[in-house]
Amino acid sequence: MNLSEIRVRLLGRQRDKLRAFASITIDGTLVVRDIKVIDGPKGLFVAMPSRRLQDRCPSCAGRNHLRARYCNDCGTRLEESRVAADATGRTRLYADVAHPIHQEARDTVAAAIVEAFEAELIRSKEEGYRAVTFDDLDYEAHDSEMDAD
Repeated sequence: MNLSEIRVRLLGRQRDKLRAFASITIDGTLVVRDIKVIDGPKGLFVAMPSRRLQDRCPSCAGRNHLRARYCNDCGTRLEESRVAADATGRTRLYADVAHPIHQEARDTVAAAIVEAFEAELIRSKEEGYRAVTFDDLDYEAHDSEMDAD
């Protein structure tokens, strides 16, 4: 696996632990966005993009997050025991959308993103610094390459 590009967008001083969002390009062909850099109790760590898990109301089939006590659509009281706990006894609220399969790959990706975060943090203190954007990912360049082929 070759991480051909890593972009890090720093977040301003915030009260929560989220420090930046990252985007990686793998082998010049696949982009993974919305990777979070979080300042945890043991230092920086990387959280892969995820989505909030939901279930359906037994009365109206409306979607609700797993900690909801009442249905967002019809107001029916939802059973608190409707979701099973995992091995640690906690309810799993989020599921990764994209993630490395093996621990070695996860460690490689995390280390590269943390390194890019720290480099971006140093650059941000330089005069004339311009923040990285995700708006200019090379969709037009890719389209023009496809037209040339």
